[in-house]
Amino acid sequence: MAFFEQDVGIHIDEQKLQARVRELGAQITRDYQGKDLTLICVLKGSAFFAMDLARYVDLPLTIEFLGVSSYQGGTETTGEVRITTDVSKPMAGKHLLVIEDIIDTGLTMSFLLENLRARHPASLKVCTLLEKPSRARAQIPIDYKGFVIDDVFVVGYGLDYAERYRNLPFIGVMKGK
Repeated sequence: MAFFEQDVGIHIDEQKLQARVRELGAQITRDYQGKDLTLICVLKGSAFFAMDLARYVDLPLTIEFLGVSSYQGGTETTGEVRITTDVSKPMAGKHLLVIEDIIDTGLTMSFLLENLRARHPASLKVCTLLEKPSRARAQIPIDYKGFVIDDVFVVGYGLDYAERYRNLPFIGVMKGK
């Protein structure tokens, strides 16, 4: 993957990333023992994380996809959150675990949690790969967290810059951003 070298520096390498995803999968398995779990994969950024995580959760589960947008192609959130793709089934009475790539301002997750609570799930929790607490504008209860990072613009493992770099197997920092 030499294409990235001039633009991206490695922040969290693939080995460390996968080890943490395995740990999160084991923790979720323990916590949801005996329950039917539905993972809500927030598109597009959390797709890689959600699919890897699902492989490490040793429980019967279903996966739903929820598309949201608040960036519109830039590096800063617009503050306006839009649902671009909704889940395909009713969520009432289900144990929901929202899988997100990164929580920074918290505005998107706050919007999602409010929307999903209105659907009357049995439980609703949050799992994020990355948290950027220095940018928080809304307090979000994070039940499962991969890594806390500084205020840097990251790409890879599903995270993008203008829809590019999602396919990197690690978390990278954009040089000059």
